[in-house]
Amino acid sequence: MKTLITFVVLLILSLTKSIANDVSNLKENFKNGDPGITAINAMTFGPENILFIGDSKSAQIIAIDVSDHPVADNSKVKINQLDKLIADKLGTAIDQVQITDMVVNPKNKNIYISVSHSSGTPVLFRVENNTLNSVDLGNASYSKIILVDAVAKEAKDKRGRELRKWAVADIKYDSGKLFLSGLSNKEFASTFRSIDFPFTEKQDYGSLEIYHAAHGKYETHAPIKTFIPTTIKGKSHIIAAYTCTPLVVFPMDDIKSGEHNKGRTVAELGSGNSPLDIVEVKSDATRYLLIANNNRPLMRMDFSDLEAFDKTLTTPVTIKGAAEGVAYVNMPYVQVQQLDAYGDNGFVIIQREATGNLALKQGSSWWIQK
Repeated sequence: MKTLITFVVLLILSLTKSIANDVSNLKENFKNGDPGITAINAMTFGPENILFIGDSKSAQIIAIDVSDHPVADNSKVKINQLDKLIADKLGTAIDQVQITDMVVNPKNKNIYISVSHSSGTPVLFRVENNTLNSVDLGNASYSKIILVDAVAKEAKDKRGRELRKWAVADIKYDSGKLFLSGLSNKEFASTFRSIDFPFTEKQDYGSLEIYHAAHGKYETHAPIKTFIPTTIKGKSHIIAAYTCTPLVVFPMDDIKSGEHNKGRTVAELGSGNSPLDIVEVKSDATRYLLIANNNRPLMRMDFSDLEAFDKTLTTPVTIKGAAEGVAYVNMPYVQVQQLDAYGDNGFVIIQREATGNLALKQGSSWWIQK
């Protein structure tokens, strides 16, 4: 018995040491100093309090260690006049600042909000005690990678709009990889990247093609605006939302590096709209997608409906604003500008309320309960 106990103790110590080494290895190539962040277009969290920042202006991804940040209790977060608070913190006017993203650290539920000043300066805030504390971006523990074949700085679309901001449209971390949607400098510009973390010189990416029902044609130039890695019927997939507004699924095994990949369009959520964020939440065993939009209410989609839909949309939706494919429910949240999951069954939003107040607050879990 004593021998068995000794063996178990040694095994636990060995596993603990192995886990500690794995954690350490994630940050072994980090340096201290100024990571040179020129814009914050998208954010996501990985393991061990590592915040990933997508910087389209410099076509780079920066991993920052924020494990030394105090843990705040955001369970009852509510900040009114958020835009005024940000402007006051920066000593400027409201019309000189723009919120570019919001993300929740799943490990400790700290909330981070990124802001762009009219001067082009990126700013990052952490929410604590219903106020904002600035994060020093000029002095951090970090690692970074430059994207290969990113859309050129001078590239413009047919309307003369600059495309460089779509070098990084959205980023997500899953199982040792950072996934990234955006535009490349290739003929079929819509691109999906898979980047190992810790960063190496290797970058896998391929082009994407989807059927856009509201436009009535196949497209290869529009980037995925927001996406989520998840499982459908037990297999790994990407659920991707595009502007104007196709919802498309890509089996992860089908996304091949260096190849042209076609997705399956499962819904048209209504033209004249752009998706902003997509998250997964749960109520007991029931899974839902929540989708925030710039010109539609917050949407809720049941995963069972998504999994039951085995078709693909291949014909035009000719009625303007009409929806087709997988059904969804419009939730009573309009003008939601930012959305992220808060734990497994909660969510936080930045919403322009009917009074004009811009508020950071918890969404009611009542709307995702069975």
